[in-house]
Amino acid sequence: MKTYPISNRNRVKRISNKSDYSKETVHAIIDEALFCHLGIIHDGKPVVIPTIHARMGDHIVFHGSNASRLLKISNNNEICVTITLLDGLVMARSLFNSSMNYRSAVIFGKGEIIKDHNERMAAFKSITDHIAPGRWDDARQPNNSELKQTSVVRMPIDEASAKISVGPPDDEDEDYALDYWAGVIPINQTYGEPESDPILQEGITIPGYLKNYCRG
Repeated sequence: MKTYPISNRNRVKRISNKSDYSKETVHAIIDEALFCHLGIIHDGKPVVIPTIHARMGDHIVFHGSNASRLLKISNNNEICVTITLLDGLVMARSLFNSSMNYRSAVIFGKGEIIKDHNERMAAFKSITDHIAPGRWDDARQPNNSELKQTSVVRMPIDEASAKISVGPPDDEDEDYALDYWAGVIPINQTYGEPESDPILQEGITIPGYLKNYCRG
């Protein structure tokens, strides 16, 4: 199994038995999440924004308006990306041991603004199909004006780690005899039936790739 090298930066320090450095695990979390949080230091202060992403092999790509200061300062600067998928609320007998079940990933790398036209288009396609596979070929693609207004940043996944928490509450031995309910409330993200635009042209039906939409 291929793994990311463990460094001082990506090492999981707290509850390290929940850590996972395998590329397969990290990639699966990146691919399932609809968005991530991108963090960077700007003028000596931390800045974090949520943004749509996509993985292209061993890279993550983002896009946004040319006016986005974060995308501008991401070029040739260190970036930290975080992703969290919530799977359950863990209700322990004690408040101290109550927590959540989750799958999370922290990724480090240096940003690079993509300037090559073909590489930009490939990134746009990856981001589009990350949200809904097949959509790129079933919608109008960006025109020259839209391309000029949009920046695309690529970040190699140089260092990464995952942290996964599963299972029932882990209470103190003396608390198991307490008369409090304990267990897990599962979190399942579901998607409804697609709702057609009221002014959709007559005869256009919901495409197959959007019916029964799900992730993971």
